[in-house]
Amino acid sequence: MSSRVRVVVAKPGLDGHDRGAKVVARALRDAGMEVIYTGLHQTPEQIVETAIQEDADAIGLSVLSGAHLTLFRRVVELLRERGAADVVVFGGGIIPEADIPELTSLGVAAVFTPGATTRSIVEWVRGNVPATVA
Repeated sequence: MSSRVRVVVAKPGLDGHDRGAKVVARALRDAGMEVIYTGLHQTPEQIVETAIQEDADAIGLSVLSGAHLTLFRRVVELLRERGAADVVVFGGGIIPEADIPELTSLGVAAVFTPGATTRSIVEWVRGNVPATVA
């Protein structure tokens, strides 16, 4: 029997704007997923620890500060170091199109830029994040 998809939605770094992350978290929750929202100013270490403790299937990162390359890279590295490389990492925010290929090469599965609909994010998660079997 499979369980619902569990997603950690996180705001890494110093960025203090979380409305978009909260909108995405609510959309995922309304679509039947379990969502753990970590709040503002989380370190990559805190985010990965939460994902492991919560047995998350995915981590959704929201970055508006311009530090996306550093923050996404560190989250992916920590997941690998902790033996949790199967956790799908996706994200969004103010991310230049030119940086998306580098994020993809780091192991980020999808990047949603401004204008992405919550529906497209929910559909992507449903199609790309398998729920952990209970």
